[in-house]
Amino acid sequence: MTLTKSKYYFEALDNYPYSLPDCLEALNYALSYDPEDADSLCLMGRIYSEMLNDYEKAKLYFEEAMLCDVTNLNTPKYYIKCLLDNEDLQEAEKLINYSLKIKGIDKSILWFYRALLSEIRGSFANALKFLKEAKQFSYNKEMLEFIKDREQFVKSKMPKKLTKKSAKKKKETH
Repeated sequence: MTLTKSKYYFEALDNYPYSLPDCLEALNYALSYDPEDADSLCLMGRIYSEMLNDYEKAKLYFEEAMLCDVTNLNTPKYYIKCLLDNEDLQEAEKLINYSLKIKGIDKSILWFYRALLSEIRGSFANALKFLKEAKQFSYNKEMLEFIKDREQFVKSKMPKKLTKKSAKKKKETH
């Protein structure tokens, strides 16, 4: 990143998501200095994904960011979230598997997204397994608490196992 481009990128990042007009102005300046800057492209993808819910346009920006810098640590986590929100589950799974191999990336958030993917598919047992992996890679209290809360939420969605007494009562009422 050149100094001018960095200035505009950080200005855009500082304004996101509270002042989108200022954010977009600075981001467009940053992209005019370097149209292949992965961080700027990623932020533009986030605007389309998180603010405008235009997932298809967001995917184009995220794809471009990934092409420009496949080792960028920011792009995969936002791209995966966009894919999950857009119900592109197979693409999300492939990107998660690829991203887990990137050195230095936050693996706890990737495992969390893998758990979310399983939950969306209705596989709650797998979701719990992946949350356990996420816990193993979380290195701060907030993330650990977040994962524990999610585990409880997933468990609450799981069908309850019937005991013999409750199964007999259920049969009698039908």
